[in-house]
Amino acid sequence: MLTPPRTINLRGRRFLLKIEDSASASDYGRYEDLRQEIWGFPQDALAGPRNLECESFLHEGSSLFLAVYVEDDAGGFPEDTAHLVGFSYGFVGLKDKAAGYRSPDNLWFYSQYTGVRPGYQGLGLGVPLKEFQRDVLMEALGVFTVVCTYDPLTAVNARRNVGLFGMDVVEYRPATYGPFGGLLNRVDIPSDRFFMSWDLRRELRRPPLQIDEALAAGAGLVEADEVVAEGRRGPVELEVLRRLKPDEGRDLVLVRIPRDFYAMLRETDVADPAVRRIPVEWRIATRSAFQGLLAKGYRVVDFGDAGGPRPAPYYVLRRPS
Repeated sequence: MLTPPRTINLRGRRFLLKIEDSASASDYGRYEDLRQEIWGFPQDALAGPRNLECESFLHEGSSLFLAVYVEDDAGGFPEDTAHLVGFSYGFVGLKDKAAGYRSPDNLWFYSQYTGVRPGYQGLGLGVPLKEFQRDVLMEALGVFTVVCTYDPLTAVNARRNVGLFGMDVVEYRPATYGPFGGLLNRVDIPSDRFFMSWDLRRELRRPPLQIDEALAAGAGLVEADEVVAEGRRGPVELEVLRRLKPDEGRDLVLVRIPRDFYAMLRETDVADPAVRRIPVEWRIATRSAFQGLLAKGYRVVDFGDAGGPRPAPYYVLRRPS
């Protein structure tokens, strides 16, 4: 059963979410056009339009293309490049390579790209797009596990993947993609990633976040200062990591990350080595923290923000009793 298209309303705008079902190869080219507009790294391209069409599970392959179209002035949703403002792309793969395709339970879906066009970011499109992906996978493909990677320092992704959907961190992968540049990355910053697993059938139940109380009890492992530096567009306030504390055997610990790592990457892309190194120091220190904690058996159990006039984002990790 194919999941029907879905119309949503966000901040006074209407959007259509749908499965891409076109049989015209040329229609698939707009996904690569939009991907380049979002990520801006031509060295890392999707396949050509003809091969993308063949990949679709509605044709010969196992890939799923989801599109987000914005409403036009006439109240319609033209399915063209100009009105395609978001997309999600991924494919069915195998958990256990030795088991192969012998059991449906051995299948998972690798969600490779989910993005929104600049100008439409910040509206909250990412959440309904992932919810639509979840429903399509369960209803149309009969797949119940999603895996993906994302940069552990990007709070917008952590808030959605961990905080809202309760995805599990399976492992920490340092420099996963090698030199990876573009609009959302920098080639001089190691492309570390969390490898995540999302059980679509699991009901998320967990106690309310108490980050402020945990910080007051000394559970925060990352200390940072707010400084004003000369950024790419002039003076800018940046979070500078100062110290990484030991976990001291606590059952619950907190790891802080920058509020907006994407903005930090852009603003520190300057000649001054001290400024340019700020995101590198965040990467190296938090890599050490996450790898060390995961090796000791800690699990990422939540993500949220501390209180105050300028809330800081934190991962919550707990050690099984």
